[in-house]
Amino acid sequence: MWSNPDEAKKLLQKKSALEKNLNDLEKLESDYATLSEFYAMDSDDKDVLLAIEKLGEEAHKAKFITLFRDPADNNGAFLFIQAGAGGTEAQDWAQMLARMYARWAERHGFQCEVIEEHEGDTAGIKNITYRISGERAYGWLKNEIGVHRLVRISPFNANGKRQTSFASVDVWPDIDDSIEIEINEKDLRIDTYRSSGAGGQHVNKTDSAVRITHLPTNTVVTCQNERSQIQNKEMAMKMLRSKLYELEMQKRAEEENAALAAQKKIEWGSQIRNYVLYPYQLVKDVRTGVEKTDSDAVLDGDLDDFMIALLQRG
Repeated sequence: MWSNPDEAKKLLQKKSALEKNLNDLEKLESDYATLSEFYAMDSDDKDVLLAIEKLGEEAHKAKFITLFRDPADNNGAFLFIQAGAGGTEAQDWAQMLARMYARWAERHGFQCEVIEEHEGDTAGIKNITYRISGERAYGWLKNEIGVHRLVRISPFNANGKRQTSFASVDVWPDIDDSIEIEINEKDLRIDTYRSSGAGGQHVNKTDSAVRITHLPTNTVVTCQNERSQIQNKEMAMKMLRSKLYELEMQKRAEEENAALAAQKKIEWGSQIRNYVLYPYQLVKDVRTGVEKTDSDAVLDGDLDDFMIALLQRG
């Protein structure tokens, strides 16, 4: 699968990532020096004060630059959410998670594009795939992989009983052409089908949706939201390359560190985060112990504290 997995290439990729981090920090330093001069000349200039405020926000984010160490950390990401068993309850929870990550992406100034979505039977969604574009989107999101558990009073239960729902999250990097992945056409099964759900004028009219199965690894990717079958196939192939890259990273992690590999696996019954809305409000990450009592803020995309704790753990 890998066309060139030698150590020299890995070192070059890490060198490139470090250079990117260094350049960003040097730019902050340069901007700070420039704004300091402008502020000394006129401390009441509104444009200067706004620029200083913006620089402060960028500097706050920059504190975590050194936590992004892996070659793919600076890339965008694909994020996949799958409702667990439980019908409408789980599908509604999957939709809540989809909104949460979309709001998180918006907070970071990332572009969030729906690649594939299947609506629930009566409410919510069965699954959704986002493409999240922006610097270090994968670095932020990579530790979100796993099962997310919700406890609440069910809005779909007339008796008002407490309900537990599960949904899983998977994330893989949106890799560029600098990372070579060799895919043989004979290893692929390509199916087309009619799109379902939101996705433009061709939905439910033509067999434009594409499903690609990589037979050696049984990896499946689908895309239906582009305007043509050709565009859907191109996006699906990009997703496949990215997924195969992530699989190889997991394989190497397993070889180097079994504990790290276990962290990356999705297994039902081993949730990574609990979202309790009743009888009290508490969101707790079971891996780090980080807690937040403002569950509404978390579900509105306030996730950075959870992500930073995991990045600092390494």
